[in-house]
Amino acid sequence: MSGLALWCFRQRKWVAAAWLLALIAVVGAGKAAGSDFGSSFSLPNTDSQAAVSLLTQNFPSASGEGDQIVIQAGHGLTVGSAPVRTAVTAALARVAAVPGVEAVASPYTRADAAQISKDGTVAFAVVTWDKPSSQVTNADADRLITAAETADGASVRVSLSGPSITNSERPSPGFTVAVGVIAALAVLLVIFGGAVLAALLPLLGAVVALILGTSLIGLLSQAMSISSVSTELAVLIGLGVGVDYGLFIISRYRSAVKAGRPYAEAAALAVATSGRTVLLAGLTVCIALLGQFLLGVSFLYGVSVSAAIAVALTMATALTLLPAMLGFLGPRVLSRRERARIALASGVAGRHASPAFAGGFWLRWARFVSARKVLVAVGSLAAVIAIALPIFGLRLGTSDASTDPAGSTTHQAYVALAQGFGPGFNGPLELVARSGSARDASAFRHLLGAVAGTPGVASVTPAVTSPNGKVLLATVYPTTSPQAQQTVNLVNFLRNQLIPRSGVTVHVGGVTATNIDFARVLTDKLPIFIAIVVLLAFLLLMAVFRSLLIPLVASVMNLLSVAAALGAMNAVFSWGWGDSLLHLSGTGPVDAFLPVLIFSVLFGLSMDYEVYLIGRVQEEWKSGSGNRLAIVTGQAKSGPVIAAAAGIMVLVFGSFMFGGARELAEFGFGLAFSVLVDALLIRSLLVPALMHILGPVNWALPRWLDRVLPRLAIEAEEPAGAATVGAGVSGRVVRPGAWPEGRPGGPGHTVPNGVIRWGTAAGDSGKGDIDA
Repeated sequence: MSGLALWCFRQRKWVAAAWLLALIAVVGAGKAAGSDFGSSFSLPNTDSQAAVSLLTQNFPSASGEGDQIVIQAGHGLTVGSAPVRTAVTAALARVAAVPGVEAVASPYTRADAAQISKDGTVAFAVVTWDKPSSQVTNADADRLITAAETADGASVRVSLSGPSITNSERPSPGFTVAVGVIAALAVLLVIFGGAVLAALLPLLGAVVALILGTSLIGLLSQAMSISSVSTELAVLIGLGVGVDYGLFIISRYRSAVKAGRPYAEAAALAVATSGRTVLLAGLTVCIALLGQFLLGVSFLYGVSVSAAIAVALTMATALTLLPAMLGFLGPRVLSRRERARIALASGVAGRHASPAFAGGFWLRWARFVSARKVLVAVGSLAAVIAIALPIFGLRLGTSDASTDPAGSTTHQAYVALAQGFGPGFNGPLELVARSGSARDASAFRHLLGAVAGTPGVASVTPAVTSPNGKVLLATVYPTTSPQAQQTVNLVNFLRNQLIPRSGVTVHVGGVTATNIDFARVLTDKLPIFIAIVVLLAFLLLMAVFRSLLIPLVASVMNLLSVAAALGAMNAVFSWGWGDSLLHLSGTGPVDAFLPVLIFSVLFGLSMDYEVYLIGRVQEEWKSGSGNRLAIVTGQAKSGPVIAAAAGIMVLVFGSFMFGGARELAEFGFGLAFSVLVDALLIRSLLVPALMHILGPVNWALPRWLDRVLPRLAIEAEEPAGAATVGAGVSGRVVRPGAWPEGRPGGPGHTVPNGVIRWGTAAGDSGKGDIDA
């Protein structure tokens, strides 16, 4: 990889031109072709999907997307009052004329009189589209909203609900992205000592990758089903990992420049070391994301491909564009103060400047962990487990409109329907039966009678026969909300108890039943998915670090990070802990698809930090340090970068908690919180403490396994004979074989790569500063 970095550095004009041409070509193609976002949602071998298929084949007019227009009469009026009826009737006529609307079931017809509440103050109209939900665009939904709201006035309040309305109200992530970028820039400026150009480079790489990525995702939406939320999640993921990848490489480059390396050599070293970490972590994220295809849920295909594209492009810009840009910057990658300090040091010490030291706080922190390894390991493990405990009460599902922002039309419609009819009218169930004879029709009517008398059922509509006479359809309104556990229990009771005794083939469908099946499918398949990803990561780490215990510990630690994220998400979004602080409108289950995505992304991010930490430790171990000194040195060197990377991740992901969309808030919170736990407790305390406890057995690998495993190097060896400043030597360069006079602690020893170690014969005193 050093060869790639050198080529990009030297041919920087061609590399920059290639990325610029790619931007122009892809963005231009995206603008010309447009996008066709739409979610293809199917759940093979589920009861709700069987209901959809039956309606699509035999009752097309009842299989389209259904939305609701909720009418709430003004004070002192009823839905039947003349001013209310006149305004609503005219608005419903406009709704019926909206392109794509198949039918409008008005509450003013005799057949639909049940759509008016008992007190007459609330009613609803059902809008059926002539297309499936995946094809109802935001423009279609906006036209529906505009037509319906023509009735809004002093005498009547109109609000709307339904999947297409919810999608159209999804806020743009532009503001939260801007907040995340500004926050990341602030952290980068602090980390890079005020070097503005160096701080802008990680953002440049991420922005170029995301512009390309979003355009490619738009083009890809023409060929496969991709929901619009896929782009938002891809931007969130790409921004976070892209800035982190750039930070790793540029931090290593700046350290090499400060140590007196020529600029081209520094770029090669940065990509050959930190760049390999980026490559491994990025590939792990992509594999985990694309592994979602194993779940067999079509909704996740577009999400996983979009996120994988964003991660792959951020990885590509970090490994090629950044080295080229470093070639343009030259010494300006350092701040003026840093350049002046190096110039002064060079005048005193000779050709080379002194490096930055990983002393101070991080060295003291690493020594603290080493000195109290058992206490640190037990305490940090107990803290992580305590954070993860709410995972045992985790309930996956789909949050309903009660959790939407209070000012949204979907939330207002939910509240009005719940007041007029009960919360269950926000998520009706559909009973779809095959009807081949009069006997089937009679059995279905008897079933509806039994359903109507079932606890938890508010009402049941009469059966409707399809035009071809092969399907019967009825609507069941529960007494509880769509996201309530009681509604899940009702669906299970209907499927497992009442329907099998009816003597007729009946499927329970509708949006609520589909969401319940979606959560069940993901819950059943998630353990297998996790096991496959963990196994692949374990094998990869074993090949990289030539160890059994290091990949085992890493896999367990990554699972702990995921458990902490899901536990905290359940406590906040399901139990309501801190909901006022996050301005949540209500509580509900954790959205079913988010744990899959969070696991995919977080596993890669945890791998990123793990590889960076263990890679630096392994460098020290291979250069001759004892186990304790190698861990202390590696942790002291990697600690500042991991902390900075985690801080950026927390700020970028955390900014999405305040964008207004619940799914993004859950996703942002889960990732931000888990990264905080991972960096603060796991990588800074638990992992190094466990490595100290395990001792040299950390690096043990059976000989037969060592021969079988492929050899994958993450941290490249230093170029032979390169001048490197030894531990604790400030302000001058130590060449191989040389030792500064008057150095306390004795002459130490020289190792093959030219780094001078000093201290006891075991190389384990741990005293002195440590080069970066």
